[in-house]
Amino acid sequence: MIGKLSGVVDWKGEGQVLLDVRGVGYVVHVSDRTLAALPGPGEAAALYTDLLVREDLLQLFGFPTLLDREWHRLLMTVQGVGAKASMAILGVLGAEGVGRAIALGDARAIQAAPGIGPKIAQRVVLELKAKAPTVMAMAGRMGAPALADAPVEPAAAPAPRRTRAAPPPAPPPRAVHAADALSALVNLGYGQGEAAAAVAQAGDDLPEADTAGLIRAALKLLQPKG
Repeated sequence: MIGKLSGVVDWKGEGQVLLDVRGVGYVVHVSDRTLAALPGPGEAAALYTDLLVREDLLQLFGFPTLLDREWHRLLMTVQGVGAKASMAILGVLGAEGVGRAIALGDARAIQAAPGIGPKIAQRVVLELKAKAPTVMAMAGRMGAPALADAPVEPAAAPAPRRTRAAPPPAPPPRAVHAADALSALVNLGYGQGEAAAAVAQAGDDLPEADTAGLIRAALKLLQPKG
């Protein structure tokens, strides 16, 4: 199975990128968010990939982080959510946004993706809510981008192109802080589900908060009411 591709961008189109990997071109389907973040033709890029196999079709889907790919695979386990719908959801919310929406039971956020109706959005929230905390806790380990900080040159090119990948962006700080805060709350004895919802709500209320700030805010939300 093809899990990752590193090469040079040959072409970018609507929902697709052609990646030249040592002279072999791979068409990779990507979300609008991922497409916008990829460099232009002639530049080095890398994507984690998931291969969809059907009787008459093979399709590669690309993701900037392992966390995005993990959410894609989970979304596709929901009845009525295919690869196109999953990519639409990730394209609108990103991996962090998907986790936050599911943890909070926010079906409207899921429904904001093109082609996602209220029934499907509600089903996504209900079926994945129990799994959201586990995936959210992986953010610190799985948020690293696929793009490597190393020169990449295509082999056997008619005219050698000297390209160098830009330094990879750091994993999203919010995702790392949220993962650390969730882990801390679970270690304090809170259930994963309630802890994930509290951290997600705290992140919405305090988008600039660090790990300590999220823990404090989440603890306030978890205090018994009355």
